[in-house]
Amino acid sequence: MSDSAQEKTEQATPKRLEEARQKGQVAKSTDLIGALCLLGVVMLLLGVKDGFISDFQRFFTGHFLGLGSSYGIEFNPLYTLTNSAMFILKTVAPFFAVGLVIVLIANLAQVGFLFTAQGLAPKPGLFNPIKGLERMFSRRSMVELVKNLLKFTIIGGTAYILIRNNLEELLVLFYTSPLGIFHIVVSFIIKIAIWAGLAYLVLALFDTWFQRFEYQKSLRMSKQEVKDEFKQMEGDQLIRQRRKELHRNMSMNRIAAEVPEATVVITNPTHYAVALRYEQKEMSAPLLIAKGTGPYAAYIKKLAAKHKVPVIENKDLARFIYDNVELDHEIPMEIYQAVAQVLAMVYKLKAKENYKKY
Repeated sequence: MSDSAQEKTEQATPKRLEEARQKGQVAKSTDLIGALCLLGVVMLLLGVKDGFISDFQRFFTGHFLGLGSSYGIEFNPLYTLTNSAMFILKTVAPFFAVGLVIVLIANLAQVGFLFTAQGLAPKPGLFNPIKGLERMFSRRSMVELVKNLLKFTIIGGTAYILIRNNLEELLVLFYTSPLGIFHIVVSFIIKIAIWAGLAYLVLALFDTWFQRFEYQKSLRMSKQEVKDEFKQMEGDQLIRQRRKELHRNMSMNRIAAEVPEATVVITNPTHYAVALRYEQKEMSAPLLIAKGTGPYAAYIKKLAAKHKVPVIENKDLARFIYDNVELDHEIPMEIYQAVAQVLAMVYKLKAKENYKKY
């Protein structure tokens, strides 16, 4: 086979994309999730900054006053530890919740709903040292290295620029009360996080494009693979058509064999038809021997007319028998009376025909 036929130049087909998705192979940028999560948490902190600082002030004031009052008397470290843990948990919980919601939304936006266990299965080449070296020096690894360096540069550079531009404000820390120091430090951290988060978001948008590009490239197919997949799908379609045809023929053959032996055919009148056979001396209840909808119903009625099997129209009864009774099963007790009325009509018709003959 020629090299051109093996060269992967064709875009992945929907079938290839679906197979990759089922294996857990999707285009997703973790940097985009991280950037959005950082910005979301920082925005929340910016909105509740004053209350956040006041809560910490009250906690530390009460904490140290409690320590001072218990000095030399009785100190309960378990109570102090529990109280501190509950305060931190209550304070951090909203930020954790916002981060979790952002992570879920960002994942759903990129991947959608997807659960597959195939991605958790161990890969045979995962511990292959040669494959490991190839991955280490691959283009994806180089891009990841550059991204990590950029992230470090962005955060460090943002902090350096803000510190340099706000040096006078930071020097005031040495002459400010503890509460003032806390205000300045929190505000400065928020400022750094916002600028770093925005820069990180720009980098994450590039990473999103790169991940999609790499994903589509990894799933490219050769022309021969596209042809083989088309042949396989065409073959599967022919097999399905052949199965439907065989099923249809078997159904038609059964109907052709059973309807001439029927006692009555009940119709809906055009959509449903069911054929019942009943021998008073041999059977305890009428037996369903054929049923069908659409063209099958038309075929049943055609055979009934040909073999002079009475056709009675009863919409509700025909639909009930079709939906609730299996072939070669007796009708259920709850419709005995309705079927008995139909059979009585059949017997009357046959009696009239026999009377006319004589």
